Formats: sequence, C-alpha cells, structure tokens
Amino acid sequence: MIVVVSIVIVLLSIAIHEWAHAKFADMAGDPTPRMMGRVTLNPIAHLDPMGTIMIVVTSLTGFGIGWGKPVMVNPTKMRNPRWDHFTSVAAGPASNLIQAVIYAMVLRFGLGGLEALSVRATQLPLLPMICVVGVVVNVGLCLFNLIPLGPLDGHWLVGAFMPEPTRTRWYQFNRGPGSIIFLALILLPQFMNMPSPLTSVIWPIADRIVRFLLGG
Repeated sequence: MIVVVSIVIVLLSIAIHEWAHAKFADMAGDPTPRMMGRVTLNPIAHLDPMGTIMIVVTSLTGFGIGWGKPVMVNPTKMRNPRWDHFTSVAAGPASNLIQAVIYAMVLRFGLGGLEALSVRATQLPLLPMICVVGVVVNVGLCLFNLIPLGPLDGHWLVGAFMPEPTRTRWYQFNRGPGSIIFLALILLPQFMNMPSPLTSVIWPIADRIVRFLLGG
C-alpha cells in the first residue's frame, strides 16, 4: 500500500510543482506556458511519459530517477525578465514546501498526530500514511530541486544573482557539463551500490525539516 501511495503522491507533487512554474510565469506576462496548456492543475498536462515510468520503477525498486515535463518559459516576455523568471523558478520548490506543510497540518491537527498512532510508517492507517508520505516526498522534492546543477531549478536560482557575462556562462555550463555531472552523481552510485553524494547532503537537512513538520 505504501508503494502505491508514494507513486500517487510523487506524481501529484510533481504536477503541482510544474503548475506553479507555469502559473507564476503566466502571471508575469509570459504567454508561453498558457499557449502550451501548462497553466492547469490537470496532472496529465505536466507528466512526461518516460519520466512517469521511471518514477514508478524507482518507487518499486529504489533504482532510477523520474521527472515531470519541463515548463517552457520566455523570460523576455515577462515584465521584469530577470526577477520574474527567478520567481517562476522558485515557485516550483516553494509549492512542494507548501504541500509538505499542508500534509503535516492535516496529520497533526486533523488526525491527532503521530503520537496518537504509535505505529511504524508501513502500519499506519491510510490517511495518516498519505500525510506522512506527502511530507517526506515534498520536502525531498523541494530540496532536490534546489541543487544548483542543471537541469534542476537551483542552477537558475543561483544564476539570477550572477552578473553578466558570468550568468550566461553558468547557464551554458549547466546545459552541458553540469547536466553530465548531475547524472553521474545520481546514477553512478546506484550502479556501484553506494549512497549518492547528493543524498548524503540532502538527507540530513530533509530529516530535520520532516521531523519538525511531523512533530518528532
């Protein structure tokens, strides 16, 4: 059951993440996301077929990586290209953090919190399980997407603070070597049966945030 819950929540969380990118770009005056049908909460519009398959494989085996359909934007169409683009990019990870907070609030204030249940995560009733998985998944997605390596959101956010021409070189790096480094950090440790360095960085932070949100 927890695997099915995890798959559904990951797909929903990614869809909302991509919608947030599209919505804030649209609000900034960029017509591109709306023209491509991305300013919608319909998950189908935001899920990449291969990425979705990989999400399912990852949930079942723990091996692989999944992704949603990237939202195409045109910063030159935005009213304030540099910082409106920054906001539209930041909206994705922010949406995941907001989702995590909502799941945590439902669990703690609507369902009595984990203290009232006192069971293992795999033995939780369905609604508390959904909330716990929702918190863990969304905190993980938020932090993962903040990694400053292409194609993740983090490299756009870091680049926004760089002066030209450094910013352009930074974006070009992440479209080439940066993306290769990112994939190597994700995939090579799995083939070598060892933890990814990215996980080693993210997990201690994620663990603290999850414990804070869940109340221990």
